[in-house]
Amino acid sequence: MLQRPGLVVLTGPPGSGRSTALRELTAAVPGPVHSGGGLAMLQTVPALALSRAVRARLPAHDVHLLAEAVRSRVRAGLLVLDDIQYADAATLAALPALARFCRVLVALRTPHRLSGPVLDSLRAAATAWVEVPPLGRDAALELAGRTAGGLDPALLSAVVDRAGGNPLAITALARQAAAAKPGAGPGIDQVAYAIATALSDLPRPARTALAALGLLGRPAPAGLLGAGAADLLAAGLVAPAGLLGAPGSAGSSGAVGSAGSSSAAGSPGSFGAVGSAGSSGVPGPAGSSSGLSAAAGPAGSSGGDLLVPVSTYVAETAAGLLDAAARVELHTRLAELTPPAEAARHLAAAGDLPGAHRRALVAADQTSGGDRAELLLFACELDVPIDPRVRIAAADALLTAGRASAAARVLVAAEPLGPEADVLRGEALLQADDPQGARAAVRSVPDAATGPVLAARDRVLLLAELAADPASAQDLAGKISARHPQPTPGVAAALAAVQARFRTPGWDSALASAARSGDPLISRWAAWLLVEQLAADGRLAESADVALAAARDSAADLSYGWQTRFAAAADWALALHGSIPGELLASSSPVSPAGSAAVAGSADVRADSAGAAGLYSGSAGPAAASAGAAGLYSGSAGPAAASGTAGAASAGSGGVVSGSAGTAGAASAGSAGSTPTAVPGSSAAIAASAGAAGVVSASAVPGGAVGAVSGTAGVGLAGAVHGSGSAGGAGVRLWDGSDGVLKRASNLTDRALPDEARGYATAATALIEADTGLLAAARAHLDAGPAHPATAWVAQETAWLDGQPDRALGTGGDADGLLAGLHAITARWAAFDLGEQSAPPIPGGLPGAARRTLTAWATGTGFTAAAEGWKPIALRERIRCLIAAGVTDTDSQRAVAALLSAEQLADAAGFTVLAGRARRGLRRHHVHRDTRSPRSGDQLTRRETDVLRLVAAGEPTRRIAGQLGISAETVDTHIRAGMRKLGARTRTEAAALAFTHSSPPDMSDTHKDGR
Repeated sequence: MLQRPGLVVLTGPPGSGRSTALRELTAAVPGPVHSGGGLAMLQTVPALALSRAVRARLPAHDVHLLAEAVRSRVRAGLLVLDDIQYADAATLAALPALARFCRVLVALRTPHRLSGPVLDSLRAAATAWVEVPPLGRDAALELAGRTAGGLDPALLSAVVDRAGGNPLAITALARQAAAAKPGAGPGIDQVAYAIATALSDLPRPARTALAALGLLGRPAPAGLLGAGAADLLAAGLVAPAGLLGAPGSAGSSGAVGSAGSSSAAGSPGSFGAVGSAGSSGVPGPAGSSSGLSAAAGPAGSSGGDLLVPVSTYVAETAAGLLDAAARVELHTRLAELTPPAEAARHLAAAGDLPGAHRRALVAADQTSGGDRAELLLFACELDVPIDPRVRIAAADALLTAGRASAAARVLVAAEPLGPEADVLRGEALLQADDPQGARAAVRSVPDAATGPVLAARDRVLLLAELAADPASAQDLAGKISARHPQPTPGVAAALAAVQARFRTPGWDSALASAARSGDPLISRWAAWLLVEQLAADGRLAESADVALAAARDSAADLSYGWQTRFAAAADWALALHGSIPGELLASSSPVSPAGSAAVAGSADVRADSAGAAGLYSGSAGPAAASAGAAGLYSGSAGPAAASGTAGAASAGSGGVVSGSAGTAGAASAGSAGSTPTAVPGSSAAIAASAGAAGVVSASAVPGGAVGAVSGTAGVGLAGAVHGSGSAGGAGVRLWDGSDGVLKRASNLTDRALPDEARGYATAATALIEADTGLLAAARAHLDAGPAHPATAWVAQETAWLDGQPDRALGTGGDADGLLAGLHAITARWAAFDLGEQSAPPIPGGLPGAARRTLTAWATGTGFTAAAEGWKPIALRERIRCLIAAGVTDTDSQRAVAALLSAEQLADAAGFTVLAGRARRGLRRHHVHRDTRSPRSGDQLTRRETDVLRLVAAGEPTRRIAGQLGISAETVDTHIRAGMRKLGARTRTEAAALAFTHSSPPDMSDTHKDGR
């Protein structure tokens, strides 16, 4: 079960042998091992459990980037995490994503405090959920005998009966029996009592040091533990962290989470009656007699090797045996010896909530990004008076980190917090997809509020109205526009969203302007909306230009979630657009680097390609400044990669209270690593063919993008978005073929991605595979991909291409714009193949090419004109219109001309299934050509290559014949010819050799019968 990617979970109670089983399984699995795990006192430090495993600081602000950063380091190795009941939220959220690509082995102690949704997510992702079984009686007797060899058989049997097969209980009870100490009475935890009795024999400094380890919940230097560390080492209760394979602390500071108590075992009464043993068995520290040393300094990072308890349960039991006063004393002392973020949690556990609040604010001023947001959230959730400025600063940081719900929560207080907090809470609720709550939050903000607050209020009101009642939103937009003659970026973006919803003239320029607002979150949100709306209108070249430029800018900001969304949308666009390899195409909307003009012929124009987004191996994209950059993408020369902090995060300089908390107007309807807030009426995102300024060959651009003829005058939107480019300018670029797109899109699907990006990458991969005849591979990708509007249509199209029209009759559900048109066109083809004559209503809001195609289906004429409409948009749809003209036109001459054009275009583009469809249509017209291909000698013809490629994909002869539009006998002829030329003894061997053959195929193999 650990031979392939997946998640294996070992569960069991304390002392059941989980950690031992973890070590034994790890030793039995070949390959490198990356071991880490959760720590009780640091379970709110973002990504700590994973950071300990890969020995690097990780980007916890973006779960998908976190998973990708870990995946790139673990690769084919084994990721091992112990004690995930103490794992931080980021680690737990990343585990399901990691399980798709890595072998992951974790241990979970029961009972635990993981929430229901987290546990459900882990169970859904797990390939195996194994409860460590208790020892059998024979094994238990053997362990008890090894532990206390002098015990008589009756006593050993009694020990085993009381221990219940738990190895730790067997060991503790056997030692207790050997020392002739009385057992616990009825109703008492046998294991805890045995451990408490054993610990009472330790010197007081050793007991205090072990209790400190239990409260710390992490490895600690011997210098911090004081004189008791040596006694613990001598007793075998602790060991150097490296000796047990346990990584040390992943850093000297980190964020803390909610104001919870200390570790579970450290709460009063956690062992029932055993807790009372603390006063006699384990005296608590008092003052300087605590035994803990300040020699390690506040960072807690010096003082020799880190020590880790051999059994965390024993250390937690030692902490649990402390009485309340001793526990407070020890937490207070630890707060003096640990970094501010950790100290704040110790002070909270000690009951010093004001001190914990102050220490958390100090720690927040020393960090940024997600860590700062966590610390401010912790400070706001303490039961102490909270300065409204702290709440506002916390909400602002949480919004930047993409935690909209938490941002809204910290702005709830018994007393009003003021207009600034109200609009910030409204923005948070808007991002959390609660437009009604957002409108209610800002309703009390008066018109007399300051300019930024009033602008933020109006933005929230407008977007909330757009979600609820688009018609009313248009009226409200007019009033807000009059109120803000020079709108802030947030208001401008909201006004542009309303314009886009109703296609008000100039809507595209307005969104482009919002996309260059300077605020990275508003810019990305506006750019994504612009990509969606342009694509919905069929302006695919412009849409792709914006997507590629936005991917580049997101990469520069290390915003992985947005970067992958834009780059995947561009790959989907290229796959949908299609073209003929080597064809020079023009783009009406040149893309050039922000603030500079593109230089024709410059290889540096690669910064505007999908490759420059830094997602692809071998990319020369922008360098990343992060600890994780080196290992994120194999072979890359500096791609955008993991970062320890969010690129857009507030630095927190100037102090939390005294520094500027920011205004609500700075918030945006989008967040790093999160899906942009949906605007009602926006289409499903369909990015399409890419374009860039300059003349660039495919070889000059790693994963180079492709320009397309727009068919519209264009407004230079990508240049407008990024501050350069001239309206209507045209650049040219070589199409690098479907193979290049397939390679890049497949590479994306192999990474940990947000669902939006994975959906586009999956759709791109599956569409190319289906069009080139690899239908089984396309179906496999679609089955493994997420639900997404683009994959829904590709699944429908794949069924039609595969000769299953009954499965291609869907209407497209919630799709709109271009995707709605494609759904309807595929359904009309399926109905035609089934002999159905009904003509369903044509959906509204379609691009002109799609509307003309459906009108042609309804009237039975006009397909050739409709094909011309697809020329600047999607080559495959142009071919389908020509085929439709050929199979529906009653004039044989016109029909044959259309089918010949379709066949020529499909062959040139590599669309083997559509080419086969055209050939079948030609045969119905008894078309025979007089030109035979020359004999190719030992060189494979193109048709032989096509057939062998499908053989390699596992397709049987009958399906190959159907896909290529030839007879089964002809398929067998091509296979035999290929076997002869390659010297193969079987068809499988021929298929394998065909793709290591160095000679290119003979491209002139059109047979007399059209085969």
